Amino acid sequence: MPDTNLFLLRFSGEIGIKARRTRHRFTRQIADSIEDALASAGVSFELERQWSRLFVATEDPEAGAVLRRVFGLQSLSPAIVRPWVDLDDIVAHGLEFFASAVAGRRFAVRARRTSGHPQPPFDSPAIERALGAALLSSAASVDLDDPEVTAGVEVHADRVYFFTDKIAGAGGLPMGIEGRALALVSGGFDSAVAAWEIWKRGVGLDFVFFNLGGRVHEQGVVRVVERLARDWAYGDWPRLYSVDLRPQVETLQEKVKPRYWQLALKALMYQAADLLAAELELPALVTGEVIGQVSSQTLPNLLALDSTAGRPVLRPLLTWNKEQIVAAARTIGTYELSAVVPEFCALAARHAMTKAKADAFARSVATLDPAATARAVAGRTVREPRLPQVLPQTPGGITADEMPTGATIVDLRSATDYHAWHWPGALNLEYFHALKVYRSVEPRSVYVLYCEVGLKSAHLAELMRAEGFDVRHVPAGLPALRRAAKARLPRARPVARARKAARSSARPSG
Repeated sequence: MPDTNLFLLRFSGEIGIKARRTRHRFTRQIADSIEDALASAGVSFELERQWSRLFVATEDPEAGAVLRRVFGLQSLSPAIVRPWVDLDDIVAHGLEFFASAVAGRRFAVRARRTSGHPQPPFDSPAIERALGAALLSSAASVDLDDPEVTAGVEVHADRVYFFTDKIAGAGGLPMGIEGRALALVSGGFDSAVAAWEIWKRGVGLDFVFFNLGGRVHEQGVVRVVERLARDWAYGDWPRLYSVDLRPQVETLQEKVKPRYWQLALKALMYQAADLLAAELELPALVTGEVIGQVSSQTLPNLLALDSTAGRPVLRPLLTWNKEQIVAAARTIGTYELSAVVPEFCALAARHAMTKAKADAFARSVATLDPAATARAVAGRTVREPRLPQVLPQTPGGITADEMPTGATIVDLRSATDYHAWHWPGALNLEYFHALKVYRSVEPRSVYVLYCEVGLKSAHLAELMRAEGFDVRHVPAGLPALRRAAKARLPRARPVARARKAARSSARPSG
């Protein structure tokens, strides 16, 4: 193998404890994932597979950034390889490779002999002592506890590898080795990180998105899943299914008590996901739910939801806190995309149920029409997120500072939220009701729509524009409006300055 861009790859530790046949199957799958990863990145390479190591030789120096995203690899090291006959050969080659790296710095030598035959006639400590003594004249000192440079040496039967860096890999189990499941995704931080965590445990995934916010929301979700799949799904070819549940949501609001709305919406998603998973022959569902994060995710509510699902629900983030999830989203590369796709909570009620009883909840959900849900699943669209996605343009918006004079401003939130605060002069038309009646609205006015985060307003603006309305929306939603409204308030003058101005105006002129 050439010295240039040679990578020594280490398996995750738990793979080393597998039985021989199982280990062989796992490492073969890792090798397949590596080939998929490098081929997808357009990298030419040679791959050598050994019992305890893999080696990749390539002309592309960026290959390491791709390899570190292959599940089942614990770490990797750029290395050079040399033949050896005796310990003196190893020391001579090591001195040549490490002398400049340790010059004037604290160092340690870490040596390892791999299993195999024949075994070298010396052990790892002997390598460390001999090479350490040779390097000491160039270095500041030996520091076994906190070295500035670690001289890594790995001795195989007929060759020896030298390296200084150990780059962390994705770890876990090889992609798909534990079968497949169906992941429910919303575009937010939680569902993306949950999918990644399940991948890390060797489970391949397909994805399903339940569209409540229209094309704008769907595009945000597509971007998140595309980033996940193209950066991490090596060895797999996931699909993203989009199911439009908006008609069922309208029925849900009519038949289910408001305090059950959000929980019933989750149950509706579970049931639709179960139908799709059954068709795809996937044995489990995956969600990003966390105990106690929102009202629908209290422990009683999660247990009630489980009773409506037809198969196991895997929740890898169940005990995480939000800071951990956001940090993980940064690590896996979905943070920036998820940050602009907030969770779409369309059915927030004033007094949401937090301690649902499974029997009472099941009776409430039973009022929904399963045939309608089946039709929604049958009408799904499908994408392959590892391929580049062509997304249509989203409807244009305006900033909160650009409100046109004389426009009809419409608040699409609930009446409760509207009365708590709204833009001065805005009318209240709750989102799902607006979807039913917008065609009967007077088209002569200029309309500006806003909602919590800009998703509902974007979808309705798109529909109204198709009907010929002059309509815009506020993409940044309520936070931007509140900041703009606060900025418009007149600033109160400090009392002292006001009194001084009053005294000046009272003095006689001349």
